[in-house]
Amino acid sequence: MNILSLIIAIIVMFVAQVLTFYQLQGPLKIDWFKNNYWLVVLMGIPISMLYMTSVKHFVDAYNGLIWPSRIIGFGIGVIVFTIMAQLLFGEPLTTKTIACLILSLGIILVQLFWK
Repeated sequence: MNILSLIIAIIVMFVAQVLTFYQLQGPLKIDWFKNNYWLVVLMGIPISMLYMTSVKHFVDAYNGLIWPSRIIGFGIGVIVFTIMAQLLFGEPLTTKTIACLILSLGIILVQLFWK
């Protein structure tokens, strides 16, 4: 496993997930996103490039396997969404959400450490 590629992939995936949250949920809360529809739509281009870069590094880290990028990306997405929903929207952490966070973390840990 290429650890440097894995670290880059995780960081880039995290950034892409945060930007995606703002792109998709931002118009519900932030006037700038609401009032600049086409700029928000165009945000999809650099966000897509971030996802592609992340996947490239995940595939490199896992010697050509593509599933780890999807599974780890999903887990990171759930974690980022939960944090951002709480910070931006004030949504509480319910027992169900905490259970999903634990499962997402478990999914990531399985992909990272199960040989």
